[in-house]
Amino acid sequence: MKPKTLQAHFDGEQIRLDEPLNLKPDTPLLVRVWPREAGSSEREEWSAFSAGNLAEAFGEDEPEYSMDLIKEPNPEYEGG
Repeated sequence: MKPKTLQAHFDGEQIRLDEPLNLKPDTPLLVRVWPREAGSSEREEWSAFSAGNLAEAFGEDEPEYSMDLIKEPNPEYEGG
C-alpha cells in the first residue's frame, strides 16, 4: 500500500478513522495529535500538504540505512 494521509478523531476510548480503510494486522501507522484550539483550516491544509509530500518521498521498498554506511560523520550530530 502506498502511504496515505487520513483524517481521524479520538472518541474518548479509541482513535477512529473518519473514512474507511482496510488495514492488515500490524500495519505500521504514524499518528499526529493536534491541539483542539489549533484547528485553523490553513494550518490543517498545510499539514495535510506536508504529510502527503513526505509520504510520497519515501516508497514502501525504501531501504533502511545503517550507521556503518556513513563515510564522514558530522561531529555536531547529537542523535547517534
